[in-house]
Amino acid sequence: MKLYDYTGIVHFHSEHSFDGTTAVSEIMAAAGERDIDFLMLTDHSTLEAKGKEGWHGEVLLIVGQEISPRFNHYIAFGIEEPIFVEEESDEPPQHYIDEVIKKGGIGFIAHPDHGGTEMFHVKHFPWMDREVSGYTGIGIWDFMTDWQSSLDRFPGVLKNYFFPAHVLRGPKETTLKWWDSLNQKRRVVGIGELDNHCTLFRILGLRLKIFPFKKAFTFIRTHILLEEPLSGRDQDDVRTLLEALRMGRAYVALECFCPAKSFSFFISDEKNRATMGDDYELKDRAILIARTPRQSRIRIIKDGQVFGEEIGRELRCHVSESGVYRVEAYLKSWGRFRPWIFSNPIYVRSLK
Repeated sequence: MKLYDYTGIVHFHSEHSFDGTTAVSEIMAAAGERDIDFLMLTDHSTLEAKGKEGWHGEVLLIVGQEISPRFNHYIAFGIEEPIFVEEESDEPPQHYIDEVIKKGGIGFIAHPDHGGTEMFHVKHFPWMDREVSGYTGIGIWDFMTDWQSSLDRFPGVLKNYFFPAHVLRGPKETTLKWWDSLNQKRRVVGIGELDNHCTLFRILGLRLKIFPFKKAFTFIRTHILLEEPLSGRDQDDVRTLLEALRMGRAYVALECFCPAKSFSFFISDEKNRATMGDDYELKDRAILIARTPRQSRIRIIKDGQVFGEEIGRELRCHVSESGVYRVEAYLKSWGRFRPWIFSNPIYVRSLK
């Protein structure tokens, strides 16, 4: 089964956000220079850029919204009208999750374990209510959450600014543990978030942008897999990508050290085959195969536990029981293994 792999950026802010600085046209140009296929914009409390949704040259812009009270931020796509929640509101997040569904959209819990950074007086914005339901997925790896967690002492701040990818630690263990537990109950799609604002900061007397989009677009990306190529028709392609994302046909990758495109993860027997986001009926025995474009430490995770591990470009594991299986890959670069690829699961159901 041939799949078409489209590279995108989910969750970032333009000049339409109160804390954004960059015009949409400038962001689109930066994406074109970084071989990005689609962008999913999420300005705070507005869909002002909705009129710009569609193809801009070789890059498709999808316009969503970040619903952002003090805690419990939620990013929504596929809605035509913004959902307003005041910053200091104590409105239960279940209300706006339900409102997104009512408007025909999909939604993701944003940066669920965001910790902020005291050094630069950045507040923490975690997800507090973990009893909610109905959301499409969660952010499993957020660039800004990860990068900000490295800002704990001044001597290393400039190094962290100029070489941000070198300090990234990968998805938080608490986030992955929660995600794995959620997937035992129902499909919960994992996405990568950028959360870039291109904010101006003063660091050690220097005025620096955190981060120019051309640089930011080399970090955490979300790939969406399609069975047919995109058509070039604006709204048809927006709907196609959102539907594939809703189904979990996606993986997350940090690509500044090496592109992840051509990564694959599937399960097959003599007659059937399934990939990320799919349900698979296990009749007897099948084989899981994970392939990476470069040698890496590949792990297959089953129900939150390591099921198989190998250093190489391919890992094969025989499967004889039901479970939720996903992949993690760690790329060796600059002397150590670094977080690289995190797939959505394949949901294996036994008929026995």
